[in-house]
Amino acid sequence: MKLGKLLQLAVLAAGLGAFSGAASADALADIKAANKIRVGIDLGAPFYGYIDEKMQPVGSDVDAARLLAKDLGVELEIVQTTNSARIPNLLSNKADLIISSLSITPERAKAVDFSIPYGAIQAAVGAPKNLDIKGMDDLAGKTVAVTRGGPQDKLVSEGAPKAKVVRFDDEAASITAAASGQADIVAITPPIIHAIGKRNPEREFEVKFVIQSYQLGVAMRKNEPQLMAWVNDWIRENLNNGKLNEIHLKYAGVPIPDEIVQGANQAAAK
Repeated sequence: MKLGKLLQLAVLAAGLGAFSGAASADALADIKAANKIRVGIDLGAPFYGYIDEKMQPVGSDVDAARLLAKDLGVELEIVQTTNSARIPNLLSNKADLIISSLSITPERAKAVDFSIPYGAIQAAVGAPKNLDIKGMDDLAGKTVAVTRGGPQDKLVSEGAPKAKVVRFDDEAASITAAASGQADIVAITPPIIHAIGKRNPEREFEVKFVIQSYQLGVAMRKNEPQLMAWVNDWIRENLNNGKLNEIHLKYAGVPIPDEIVQGANQAAAK
């Protein structure tokens, strides 16, 4: 065989070997080897993630990420993100996981893989007590503040097409807008609506109605079976031992819905 042909075959074999190695990459092994896990968290989303008065990251997602890193035996690196940049940061390899009040939807599942649910989040509409709002039809002609890229953005845009939707980049901006009077109606989560009421009690902000409930999942890049198995086992264990519920109670004031715990155990039994 001619030398040129041999060289071509060698290059092809090397290329195939590199491709095979990339295809069999193991994110869990890489995380352990680096002794660090990078978790994307939106720190503008009370009660899920925010900066406290000591300039430290806190919140239910932050505590959950810290618990996960501790149980995995690695250092935690928080990758600060915005609501709309959560999945892009994951896909661009800036983060290994996303734990950031990310609801599981078919559209998102096309881009990333989700763990079993570890919690639930409600999309709700809040407004001052004196506003008579009972359903989506009552939003027609009114200005509604939402967080850009969040589930409420889509729900209000599609469910109340005659409403004027004003989009903010994160929950913190939505809270400020509602508490300051810049926006009278906000579509967000019940705990954040309560936070608005505490920020400015005179506005008497309250939950008017719940639009929809979503299950929350930990997001990771596709085709990582070892990482998926470990995260699912970790969620199941910490739902059953109550640690995730303790975190949820600490920040939200309400327990994780029973169906989340039951669903995790049913998934394990299959």
